[in-house]
Amino acid sequence: MKKNTRQIHLNLFLASMGHHEAAWRHPDSNLNGVYDFAHYLELARKAEAAKLDSLFLADRYSTSPTAVQYGALGGLEPHTLLSALAVVTKQIGLIATVSTSFNEPYNVARRFASLDHLSNGRAGWNIITSGTDSEAQNFNRDRIAQHQERYERAKEFVEVTTKLWDSWEDDALIRDQKTGIYADKDKVHELNHKGKYFSVRGPLNTSRSPQGRPILVQAGSSEDGRDFAAEWAEAIFTAQQTLEDAQAFYADVKKRVLLYGRDPAYVKILPGICPIIGKTETEAKEKEGELHELTNPTYSLLQLSNRIGFDLTAYPLDGPLPDLPDSNEIAGHQSRTHLIKELADREKLTIRQLLLRLAGGRGHKTIAGTPMQIADELEAWFVGHAADGFNIMPQLMNGGLDDFLEHVVPELQRRGLFRTAYTGTTLRDHYGLPVPVNSFAKAKLYH
Repeated sequence: MKKNTRQIHLNLFLASMGHHEAAWRHPDSNLNGVYDFAHYLELARKAEAAKLDSLFLADRYSTSPTAVQYGALGGLEPHTLLSALAVVTKQIGLIATVSTSFNEPYNVARRFASLDHLSNGRAGWNIITSGTDSEAQNFNRDRIAQHQERYERAKEFVEVTTKLWDSWEDDALIRDQKTGIYADKDKVHELNHKGKYFSVRGPLNTSRSPQGRPILVQAGSSEDGRDFAAEWAEAIFTAQQTLEDAQAFYADVKKRVLLYGRDPAYVKILPGICPIIGKTETEAKEKEGELHELTNPTYSLLQLSNRIGFDLTAYPLDGPLPDLPDSNEIAGHQSRTHLIKELADREKLTIRQLLLRLAGGRGHKTIAGTPMQIADELEAWFVGHAADGFNIMPQLMNGGLDDFLEHVVPELQRRGLFRTAYTGTTLRDHYGLPVPVNSFAKAKLYH
């Protein structure tokens, strides 16, 4: 068998009970797990034992009484939970979602530098801009900013944050007790940044972290999102429904990365995959059907309306999806809205059918089958240059995660596609990414 030089990257997208919207109603789910650290610790230790690259936590900044009436929404703040997991895990990466729309660069830089120190170099930042008015209304705003403006702000936000991480050079710490010199002041830098959105003096009051800076992850697939990712991201979480769409996205983003003068090999594209696994395909489909039977159409419709920024509650469930505004005209989640429209059109789905197609992963690819079938699908996307790895999103966490780790991962290892042991200790090691050169130290070389 020819040895694979590329290796699949696998992240576990943590959800307390599962990614299917009705997972909380399944009798196998641990209803106390949402706020139970022991529950997350067990999941983390299983993922680390299987040699997965990282744990990933998403985040949203709003909910509503109606939403929580039917859905197990909310939970622990990602940065807090991952900081706790940092001290009880050793090698698995820790990626937290933080929005650039409702935070400040200094606070974000400090929190992630702290997580990187606490974890000895395993931190990653999933950069989002957020996309709903309900979130904006929790932060002194009436409406979310327009799409292009959010990304413009995000770009400056990341520029400032990365400079803050660089404000201490690698060898700035001296810590000489005899002379009384703790740090070389010539290697600790003020930014004095003054831009359109931010004014930040610096330096950061946390020294340079083990990875130089945490891994930068991005999760938008719109035109603005792709361009932002090509300039900044080291890993991209994305959603595609078909191999062909995934291949087109992969090729487009890698080309954009090259145009920014970056090495495409150092940008990992990781679509979400939402598996349900059975001993036979029939058994897997039956498991999926059981979850579908637990869904509440009222809740599903509310979630879809919020996701696409268009109220569908007046339309018949057994009718077609109505004509929606062009995705470029939507202030919120443009790429996901485009994906949902294409899915409904391609498969000629009624609204009711569409709700079930989205129930397992909110637009990420769902697949129900045997371990061999799941492995075949992952390999086809990986070998076909549609993905560098995957964000694994079990539709039912209790049992479903074990099925993936105990049956699919060994099959990928047997095929030479996934590691059997960690070869490094940091998240950059797992992804095969270099430590970024300190920008202040680099500037000295040219003066």
